[in-house]
Amino acid sequence: MPLSVQGPSKPITRYAISLLCTLLPILLGVLILHWQAERTLEQSTAQTAQEAVRQFDLMLDNTALAAQALLPLAGQPCDSATQLALREQVTRRPFVRATTLSWQKNIYCTSLFGGDYASPVNPDDYVDGRLWLMNGNPVTPDTALLVYRLVDGDKAAFASIDGYHLTNALRLISRYAQLILQVGPHWLDDQGRVHETLPPVFAVAHHHLASERYRYSVEAGMPAGEVWRYMQARYPALLSLVVFFGVLAGLLAHWLQKRSSAPTHELQRALGANEFIAFFQPVVRGDTRDWAGCEVLMRWQHPKEGLVRPDLFIPLAEDSGLIVPMTRALLRQAAAQLAPHASRFAPGFHIGVNITARHCQDLQLVDDCREFLAAFAPGQVILVLELTERELIEPTDVTRRLFDALHALGVMIAIDDFGTGHSSLGYLRNFNVDYLKIDQSFVAMIGVDALSSHILDSIIELSGKLDLGIVAEGVETAQQCEYLAARGVDYLQGYLFGRPLPCDEFIKSLASH
Repeated sequence: MPLSVQGPSKPITRYAISLLCTLLPILLGVLILHWQAERTLEQSTAQTAQEAVRQFDLMLDNTALAAQALLPLAGQPCDSATQLALREQVTRRPFVRATTLSWQKNIYCTSLFGGDYASPVNPDDYVDGRLWLMNGNPVTPDTALLVYRLVDGDKAAFASIDGYHLTNALRLISRYAQLILQVGPHWLDDQGRVHETLPPVFAVAHHHLASERYRYSVEAGMPAGEVWRYMQARYPALLSLVVFFGVLAGLLAHWLQKRSSAPTHELQRALGANEFIAFFQPVVRGDTRDWAGCEVLMRWQHPKEGLVRPDLFIPLAEDSGLIVPMTRALLRQAAAQLAPHASRFAPGFHIGVNITARHCQDLQLVDDCREFLAAFAPGQVILVLELTERELIEPTDVTRRLFDALHALGVMIAIDDFGTGHSSLGYLRNFNVDYLKIDQSFVAMIGVDALSSHILDSIIELSGKLDLGIVAEGVETAQQCEYLAARGVDYLQGYLFGRPLPCDEFIKSLASH
């Protein structure tokens, strides 16, 4: 944006963009970490389910071996030898809690009781006739049992696993995942309770795995929110780093916006885009009103804002130092535009260009002026550099060498806005100047304010005593023109004679005069 009342983008917009740049990397980083955590938990539950199946298969292998060893005894009397064999399998086989024999679907002998025992067997209770997850038996009615049944005709042998071992496996296999054991319509949770309802579906990383050797399956998974809890527990450093880089990105975005929206940056962009153009305002002779020259004025042709007033960007260009390359570009543009029409100029046609204290710090200005004059025939134009007084020009050795070199080129020096700047009289003493330009504020007071008229008369008298040429700016009325001409002012400039115009229009007006 140019230096207009609109200014750069609104603060709320800048803060919104900065906030977006802060949140975007944080959100992206958190999403990546969430995905990674979710993937890790899914792998963990898959491994947990595999380990659970391995453990339960191992338990059932022991019950199967016990049942195979006891099956030949089924149908024999439940004497002390048979009972001893039953109890021997409980003692020898890990995880086996009890063993039982049945004949023609009736249990008649068990390791839990001495002597005969009678209880019917319902084969439908067993999944595939082999496995039954019970919610206890008459001895331990509230303790889960997993019963393995091996059948051969009318004979059958049973071996059961205590729910204690099953529950421990469900609890201890994984630190994060929850496990359940499902056998047919029954399932066992990690609290040792047997349920006949539908098994739960875990919200996070649900994994189902069935045993390839026995008719049961396990469900592994985690409750809702477990991914975030896992991230907080395992990724605190990474989360802090994500937040740090997010804040850093937001601060960087805010700085870049301030930098890109800064007027100085916009001036640099405009200079590179050749948006600063030359306008020309005529300067006439005080006695004849003939056009004696022009002042080259800088304007900003902004692509969106149109023509920007010089008072909105010239002071900033001076403060930032950009006024030097901007003036160099203006000189080259003015030479390229005026040189083809120089034959229409009166000999010694004055062309005035403003310079500031920044220009006086480098001898490069001499080369710029030499390049400008080289575009015209010798003596065809006189370049007049007008010292603006918004910044104080120090009379250093470089400054004196600069002015000497400019005079050697035939360049004349004028003090612009004389009487209103830092040290007009000091400039007269320290620098070899050729013209004084009366500020338009004094001209505007002609016939209105007696004190200003006295000051104006004193400036005109001073210029005469110092043998300096004098130019009056801001002449807008015939009364002002006559007053100044009557007092011998050499040159007049103002809207009375012409406004600043682009080159084509200026040349047309010049032809009519």
